[in-house]
Amino acid sequence: MSVKHQHLITDVVIDSPADDAGIRPGDTLLEINGNIIEDVLDFHFYEADENVSLLIRCSDGTEKEFNIEKDEDEELGLEFAESLMDSYHSCRNKCIFCFIDQNPEGMRDTIYFKDDDSRLSFLQGNYVTLTNLSDKDVERICYYHLSPINISVHTTNPELRCKMLHNRFAGDSLRHLRKFKEHDITMNGQIVLCKGYNDGEELEKTIHDLTEFIPCMQSLSVVPVGLTKYRKGLAELELFNKEDSIKTLDIIHKWQAICLKHFGIRFVYASDEWYIKAERDFPTEEEYEGYMQIENGVGMLRSLINEVAEELSVRSGDDRKRNCSIATGKLAYPFIVKLCNDVKTLYPNIDVKIYQIENDFFGKDITVAGLITGGDLIKQLTGKELGEHLILTSSMLRSGEDVFLDDVCVADVERKLSVKVRISAATGYEFVESLIN
Repeated sequence: MSVKHQHLITDVVIDSPADDAGIRPGDTLLEINGNIIEDVLDFHFYEADENVSLLIRCSDGTEKEFNIEKDEDEELGLEFAESLMDSYHSCRNKCIFCFIDQNPEGMRDTIYFKDDDSRLSFLQGNYVTLTNLSDKDVERICYYHLSPINISVHTTNPELRCKMLHNRFAGDSLRHLRKFKEHDITMNGQIVLCKGYNDGEELEKTIHDLTEFIPCMQSLSVVPVGLTKYRKGLAELELFNKEDSIKTLDIIHKWQAICLKHFGIRFVYASDEWYIKAERDFPTEEEYEGYMQIENGVGMLRSLINEVAEELSVRSGDDRKRNCSIATGKLAYPFIVKLCNDVKTLYPNIDVKIYQIENDFFGKDITVAGLITGGDLIKQLTGKELGEHLILTSSMLRSGEDVFLDDVCVADVERKLSVKVRISAATGYEFVESLIN
């Protein structure tokens, strides 16, 4: 058996089926139900059975078979040295809009790793271009019926897709969409819009072409390209202005009406930046149809606005005194100011200072709060009145860590600014609680 398909068990969940059977950390998984486990997809598929037979090499070198009875879909409780039980698949493209290529030098190596791994799409919601998928990979996805898969489409024009992804196979890889549709695999699509490339008529064509995959493709988001100040040697790209944003929204709203009429869903959605740049109101909550791409910045501010309003509607308020501060990006700043004022209608003695942070690290054209770094916070808030605690959104931190994108830790910010930092999730309850408690 290949060493690649032997998986070291690093932890066993207490009182789990594997723990009850006597499997221990340091043991090695060899097979499940006679099947070699290639990666985490195989593992989750085979562990779902009610009766599971595991071939284990124990830490003393002996091999033993463990027969486990459990509830269907109950997890075995095993954790492995590598989360994918395999190496990550790196990206084969050199997209003209790739944000990782726009990072400054001198950051840690993991910042520069570009993944394009379909397994991370199912496990973490990552978007993949499909250019990394072999026919065998596609067959596995269909056989296991893995859903949803999030796909970076960008354009359905084969030649343009090859040009934008700088990969001669990028146009052909879209054929996998039909295979997924045939096997009823749920999909979500994404378009990173680049001025002069896939906007205008090309955007219309892409939306039209992708309606073929409704309802399997349940949503399509359109987000503007993000441009940092580190674009030396990269393709010349322009930012979208107000007029461009209005035209883009007009196209999206046109196709929402078409899709609603023919398919019963709006299907295509604009990220929040388009409405802010166009100086238009956000759609209603109903028009976001469940916020299917909220993590992609689609409806995030509408959701927060509505949740804060709902939260305040069930509170009576009081005269408590608090003194705190909030730091956010240019894009969200006016909305955060309004929401704080809404909170103060019930809690008039809350004193909150709101600071707009300019992104010196990536460049002034990056305006979202999620890309603010610890270094910029320290530099721009030093000497400012911060109160009892400084409130920051959780989107500024790397997932599951207390580290900003520039490797500065939350503790570093607290020490440099002599203030307690409170990390708040982007929900109405968290927003109100962070201000008043």
